[in-house]
Amino acid sequence: MIIVAGISFAVVVLAIILALLLRRQLREKYATLWLVIGFALLVISLFPGLLIELTRVLGVEVPANLIFALSVVLLVGVALHLSWELSRAEDEIRRLAEETAILRTDLDQLTDRLGLAQSPGAERDPDGGAS
Repeated sequence: MIIVAGISFAVVVLAIILALLLRRQLREKYATLWLVIGFALLVISLFPGLLIELTRVLGVEVPANLIFALSVVLLVGVALHLSWELSRAEDEIRRLAEETAILRTDLDQLTDRLGLAQSPGAERDPDGGAS
């Protein structure tokens, strides 16, 4: 029964990842990691002996401890990667805000110059001559 539950869980995870990809709600660079995890879950569910053998090779007493340790390592890696992405996004947002402020200042200065160049009493006709 646990094998069927594991296979079902892995298939659901893979289906969710694919659905998010198709709706463009998950970027490919993140989807790759989650697809690898989903397939690893599927393989371990289909062949539980692999997990037991891997546990023996790595010298871990209980297979659940190995899964827990690998999960912690994975979550730390994901958190580190997302922190890096957030730092890059914050730098880009700051740069864009600075550029926007500079452009807004330039626009205000040009608007002021045009306002001074066009006095209210010196209206021009559409042909460019004074009226």
